[in-house]
Amino acid sequence: MNISRLDAAGLRELLPHLADLLTDVVDGGASVGFLAPLGHAEAAAWWRERAGAVAAGQLAVWAARDGDRVTGTVSLALPDKPNSRHRAELVKLMVHRHARGKGLGRALLTTAERAAAEAGITLLHLDTETDSPAERLYTGAGWTRLGAIPDYAANPGGELRPTTVYYKRLGALTG
Repeated sequence: MNISRLDAAGLRELLPHLADLLTDVVDGGASVGFLAPLGHAEAAAWWRERAGAVAAGQLAVWAARDGDRVTGTVSLALPDKPNSRHRAELVKLMVHRHARGKGLGRALLTTAERAAAEAGITLLHLDTETDSPAERLYTGAGWTRLGAIPDYAANPGGELRPTTVYYKRLGALTG
């Protein structure tokens, strides 16, 4: 498993593979901001729009690859305001359906946490669909559940679902 941070050029180079991953996770029912069915062109356009934020240092993206295939991603959205540079939002942790159950989600999460800590970030936060498999990953990795917001977002099928907010302090991260 090869996990590497993407710059804007790398993101554009992997665009078709990133779009394949996004369409797969949406088709698989993951609530990552899109309704099903998600077309490949729409998924590619979404990733293409991220390149500017990556180039500007507002978004850090890591991709896990198995050969040419992108099997997972995780990103950190970095605030640009002076009073919030100590924190980041973990976004779009996605694992292809064929790569699940092999520790890739945990490896991606650990990669983002370590990079955040090395960059001086001391607090991470995220939201995820309540009762989703992702909740087990986050609680197992030491994230603290803050609470749930009802009817926060529609899942890929269009049903309004609650989201749960988590945070993790990174000051004690070691190794």
